[in-house]
Amino acid sequence: MRSTRRGDVFKSIGAVVGQFAEAAGMVVGYRHSIEEPAHTTEKLTRDVEIRHYGDRIAAQTTVVADEESARNVGFRRLARYIFGANNDREKVAMTAPVAQESRSKGEWVIQFFMPSHKTMDTLPSPDDGDVELVTVPPATVAVHKFNGIPSRRAVASHTEQLMSTLGELGFEPTDSPAAWFYDPPWTVPSLRRNEIAVPVKPRSGV
Repeated sequence: MRSTRRGDVFKSIGAVVGQFAEAAGMVVGYRHSIEEPAHTTEKLTRDVEIRHYGDRIAAQTTVVADEESARNVGFRRLARYIFGANNDREKVAMTAPVAQESRSKGEWVIQFFMPSHKTMDTLPSPDDGDVELVTVPPATVAVHKFNGIPSRRAVASHTEQLMSTLGELGFEPTDSPAAWFYDPPWTVPSLRRNEIAVPVKPRSGV
């Protein structure tokens, strides 16, 4: 009896350890297991780089709320679409980043980029009328990377840093900045990858 109980205890411990290992793998490996839009990169400073993107397809939704609430509402809306709330009941692979951009006071656009092998003809239509598929045109963007929890204050601070750097280096923004998020909320804050991205006019030689 004692031997059986001891065996059960070891099995339970093993199960818990396995769950923690799986969770750790999700935290550390999540970013490496999903697709990002193709681009080329040129370094400007330690924290800022220029990226050149081709056209992409995104599922997007507009939310009227405060910044962080809009992010959560928009994420859930778009997640339902890729998890099967569409005319084909098809699951669409998750990619990174999740994008958030302010369009007017209190109005936020949230985007999931679609896998590169998908086209407008092969993507299922959203059930939710507040979700639409759009083509994002080619763009040259300046990107500032930062780690940690992407609070409203953190996003504003890093946006200000990026705009200041671009001004010093002579780059001209051509549109409003967006925040890009690469990791799920349960990721250790110091490992969370966030970026501020702003379209810029290509500079000679860059």
